[in-house]
Order: sequence, then structure tokens, then C-alpha cells
Amino acid sequence: MDNLQSGDLTIEVADAPDAVFRCTWKGKSNERNPSETLKPWFEALLAAVAAKQGTVEMHFEKIEHFNSSTITALIRLIQICRKSNIKLVMIYDQTLKWQRLSFDALRVFEKNDDLFHLRFA
Repeated sequence: MDNLQSGDLTIEVADAPDAVFRCTWKGKSNERNPSETLKPWFEALLAAVAAKQGTVEMHFEKIEHFNSSTITALIRLIQICRKSNIKLVMIYDQTLKWQRLSFDALRVFEKNDDLFHLRFA
């Protein structure tokens, strides 16, 4: 799986032997419509994960900023993962107020199906 480089945003992917695809977000996601870039990249990622019956870990501890349009793209990713039966974990830095507020809002998507979890580093 290839890394993503788009504007000020970089997402580095490392797939571990246990089929965990660790995606580390760096820089800033400040594009007006990040879904144009993120959607096809997410589709390729999920195809690779599904082929290995793996799990996606999205790490946001190193990202400096993302806008509300990025949150919309992340919500769509959560929905696609759940529909596709792919486990998704999002890890964030709770000491950063903006991250805590953004990810706390995503808690409504946590269900008892073990497909989506939020964790803090």
C-alpha cells in the first residue's frame, strides 16, 4: 500500500505481519475538499486490508490540524468500514484540545460490534 501525499498532508502506511495497517497522519489536512484525494486512497487501502482480512489503525498523534471537511471524510470511512466488516481504530492525542473535541464527537459511531474504536495515546 502506497503512502498518501496531498498538499500539506502525508499519510504513511506500514503493514505489520499481523495484518494491521498502521496509517500515520502528519502535517495538515486543510484542503477544501479532502475527499477528492482521500476517497480513492481509502478505497485502495480497504481493498488491501480486506485481502489480508486485516485491521486499520489510523494514528493522528502527529497531525498538526485537520478541518471539518476531513471529519466528514473520516465519518464516511467509518461507515464504509462497518459496512465492509473491516475493523477500524483511530488513535489520537487527548492532550491536544482540538483533537479531543474532534474525536469525542466521533464516539457516537462506536457500537457493540467491535468494528470501530477510538483510543488515545
